[in-house]
Amino acid sequence: MSEYHIPVLLDECIEGLKIDPKGIYVDLTFGGGGHSCEILKHLTTGKLIGFDQDEDAEANVPVDDRFIFVRHNFRYFKNFVKYLGYDKIDGILADLGVSSHEFDVAERGFSFRFDGELDMRMNQSSDFTAADLLNEYEVEDLFKIFKMYGEVKNPGKLVKLIENYRKNNDFETIQQFKEVITPCVPKFKDHKYLAQVFQAIRIEVNKEMDVLKEMLEQCADVLKPEGRLVVITYHSLEDRLVKNYIRDGKFEGGAEKDFFGNVQTPLASVNRKVILPTNEEIERNGRARSAKLRIAKPNVK
Repeated sequence: MSEYHIPVLLDECIEGLKIDPKGIYVDLTFGGGGHSCEILKHLTTGKLIGFDQDEDAEANVPVDDRFIFVRHNFRYFKNFVKYLGYDKIDGILADLGVSSHEFDVAERGFSFRFDGELDMRMNQSSDFTAADLLNEYEVEDLFKIFKMYGEVKNPGKLVKLIENYRKNNDFETIQQFKEVITPCVPKFKDHKYLAQVFQAIRIEVNKEMDVLKEMLEQCADVLKPEGRLVVITYHSLEDRLVKNYIRDGKFEGGAEKDFFGNVQTPLASVNRKVILPTNEEIERNGRARSAKLRIAKPNVK
């Protein structure tokens, strides 16, 4: 499992969940099973429900009566928890982003380090790929995606290159796409720029921001009063949504207040400051570098 994906902020996640050995927990992003296996070590008669829409993750499912695997997008996790017979649960873990495995398998198309088809689907049964996005999206929509999801500095120039190329050609491979956009890639900053471009495409292909919002809105309804939500984010867009929702109960704008001026929020923050990986962890696992951990619980008055 360690070769598939090294779990990030593992000890901090376990501490944040405050695991009850008899409790019911959900790992929304099972992946390589690193976090799940550690949670299982702390359970006796408790149960752990693991979600993952990626069929590759199924190979990592532990043979354990306490573990239930759901191969599905976690945007519907509340319905599945209810279907499995649990009204309220003790903890939710969400390690957002792309697994090391998905980045390292060239044919999945997540990384600009390899050539391969423009895919980027986390759910391989989905029929919408990165190539479809580049070939079919309106120019205005592409501009918004690169500006908002990739925070690209020159989205207009980037989109113009894409538009000109697809007048007579279809985008099919990563190398082909990289060659087309070469004129707008800054010298000596090509790695960062391509990472931003690929991030933007991946987020849109998988509707990651919509899924994250839907997930967060379900948590307070599913958690017990002392239950915990533990979320790891890897870029500012995700972290901003999580931070705003925990603090304000909204994804944008200020919090709503009642007649007495009290903030109405479904969740309350447990950690005053965002939790970051140590230098030692970053040295062991470079992909932990951008990780941020936030912990919340239901806001019970």
